[in-house]
Amino acid sequence: MPARRRLLAAALTAATCLGAQTLSYAATATAADAAPTETVVSRGVKIPAFYTPPTTLPTPNGALIRTEPLPLALSLPTLDGPLPGRATRLMYKSTDSNGAPVAVTGAYIEPTAPWKGGGPRPLVAVAPGTMGQGDQCAASMGLEHPLSLNGRTISVGYEDVAIYRLLATGTAVVVTDYAGLGATDRLHTYVNRLDEAHAVLDAVRAARSVPGTSVTPASRVGLFGYSQGGGATAAAAELQPAYAPDITLAGTYSGAPPADLTAVTEAIDGSELSGALAWSLNGFLQSDPTLRPIAEAHLNAKGRAALTDLSTMCVGDALLGYGYTKSTKWTTDGKSISDIIASTPALQTFLNSQRIGTLTPSGPIRIATGISDNLVPHAQARQLAKDWCAKGANVTYRPVILPNVISPLLNHFTPLLTDQGNAVNWLTDRLSGKQARSNCGALPILP
Repeated sequence: MPARRRLLAAALTAATCLGAQTLSYAATATAADAAPTETVVSRGVKIPAFYTPPTTLPTPNGALIRTEPLPLALSLPTLDGPLPGRATRLMYKSTDSNGAPVAVTGAYIEPTAPWKGGGPRPLVAVAPGTMGQGDQCAASMGLEHPLSLNGRTISVGYEDVAIYRLLATGTAVVVTDYAGLGATDRLHTYVNRLDEAHAVLDAVRAARSVPGTSVTPASRVGLFGYSQGGGATAAAAELQPAYAPDITLAGTYSGAPPADLTAVTEAIDGSELSGALAWSLNGFLQSDPTLRPIAEAHLNAKGRAALTDLSTMCVGDALLGYGYTKSTKWTTDGKSISDIIASTPALQTFLNSQRIGTLTPSGPIRIATGISDNLVPHAQARQLAKDWCAKGANVTYRPVILPNVISPLLNHFTPLLTDQGNAVNWLTDRLSGKQARSNCGALPILP
């Protein structure tokens, strides 16, 4: 099968699992406090005016800025209300890695299914995996439009599967879009651990204030994420004691976390998801403009054009447009981005500041990683478990044993599906008050 056809198949795999239909975006109702006159369009998709932040943000982290009803594309009417529940689109205030206020969008779903685990209905914050960098890629939009194909972009709401599984247990779910993904005022700071962790924790705060929520201050809280989302939940668990002491975490699922971006950068270069290199660079340059002269010195015209092009792309677009691209094609001297990082102390310092595993996480953690994952490398995810175990954390480490199928993307994506049920069950047990047993003692003999 030609490479382009393989990439198209990979791009549509998640959509096939969803059984989603192709939908086009339409304008939605806007809140009274913001009615922008210009329509933001990203690769032919009109971004609803709801996603344009106001000029002034509230002070408290997690404070709601605005809400509106969110129609779910996959919903069934019942006597007790629509399944899986009633959704609300959110915009809430968070703080970015530079300490500045930022508006973040997302969604809250109040489930129809009853909670049977004892105590008040719990809440799970879902941190999405890699969606892309265009605003049309936001996970909250994916709940309304699970699959969007317009000839210019391919946006797949593959996180809908995990979200619906959690809702089926009677757990309330809040989903974050992260800083700059959906919200039109800035670029998404892809894999920035502080931005992502703050967005996850502040989503919990925001969900508690949604009109009509059954979540109470006594509700147990869990975090759920895979890939980019696994890094976000891992970082959130580390940062919770300092950033959000008002939140107590009953459990955190961190699947395939990109804990060491130096290792991940080398792994994705030349893979199907090479475009993620540009998303990382774009985000880093926005978070730390002092790195821009380094980028300008090393990126050639093709590289600069790729960063601009990919800044509005979703995963499907990147697979088709930049799959298997080597970063050596983007640099002035033919060196790879990994080689440039290795020879540039400022870049090493920045990536080291993004390392997850230097702090002790709060609450029990489940780390799952495919032993054949060579896109978000298994070894660095296992090292995160080792680092946390050394700090005395309650870690459940689960290697997902699957064969290497040659494709790095499938090696990474397949454990998401095969382990998802176990991950949901583990987190549901924590939300029910069951104690987690750490298996740190067995880690040396586990792959």
